[in-house]
Amino acid sequence: MYVVAKPGATPQDEVLVLKDQAGQAELIVAAVPYLRESDVRQVQGDEAPEAKVQQVIQGIQEHYANVAATAESERQRWSEKAAVPVVAMGHLFAAGGHTLEDDGVRDLYVGGLGQVSASVFPDTFDYVALGHLHVPQRVQQCHHIRYSGSPIPMGFGEASQQKTVYMIEFSGRSPCVRAIPIPVFQRLQRIRGDWPQINQALEALVAEDESVWVEIVYEGDEVVPDLRALVEATVADSQIEVLRIKNKRVVEQILQATQSQEALEDLNEMQVFERCLQAHEVPAWQQNRLRQLYQQAVSTLLEADSQA
Repeated sequence: MYVVAKPGATPQDEVLVLKDQAGQAELIVAAVPYLRESDVRQVQGDEAPEAKVQQVIQGIQEHYANVAATAESERQRWSEKAAVPVVAMGHLFAAGGHTLEDDGVRDLYVGGLGQVSASVFPDTFDYVALGHLHVPQRVQQCHHIRYSGSPIPMGFGEASQQKTVYMIEFSGRSPCVRAIPIPVFQRLQRIRGDWPQINQALEALVAEDESVWVEIVYEGDEVVPDLRALVEATVADSQIEVLRIKNKRVVEQILQATQSQEALEDLNEMQVFERCLQAHEVPAWQQNRLRQLYQQAVSTLLEADSQA
């Protein structure tokens, strides 16, 4: 087993040649790890946000170009014996990537930095296996650049999604991609609506006598302050486990009292910061600099998060 946890001192540290029992190369892997902002660029003072975006993307592109050149050199060493395919890996957010509500996916760089296009990956790579997005998908319709998606649902927004893994078989350097469905080992279900709709759906689940983890989203017009008690009474002595209840009507009442029409859970970090700037009436001439400092602070926190 090989683990490449961080960018190497040289591109060679991220290029692995996998061999068969006879010692012949079967596959070359460009094992590019998650690239933090500090790995691909040097922070400069008073830089414009647009320049920062371009530097991050350019840094990622240059890193892949260097690793691809090394992988190609390795391939040439074995070219007389076989057409050895090169598979690249990556942990990043591709531009145009599809996400789902409440799937836990976040920008790896604050403000959308580092969302790269398919052009970042050189033609040296015969297949590019990406991680970070939970939905199985191609990157900009490229057959050989894909996310396999998460193997299990990461939130109730993915409850109805069929999870898959990809099996890649090469004929020479041409990949044949086959999606293999992953069985559901724990059923999830999100129930929306007013109380009669929620109660009916819960009773139907109870009748199925199956283990189900449930999220309730109350969207009725009537305020139901004892919603949790009603839900628990309906699912008592069953295999239904209600993990989360969102009572939007009660939340709306609280927010209206504070003259706010937004929920914190619906805002990202930058949107919350923007609301703070507005609430404290920060002068316009100070706001751009404060945004830059805030982005740098959050980027540092994300980089320190081993789960990023």
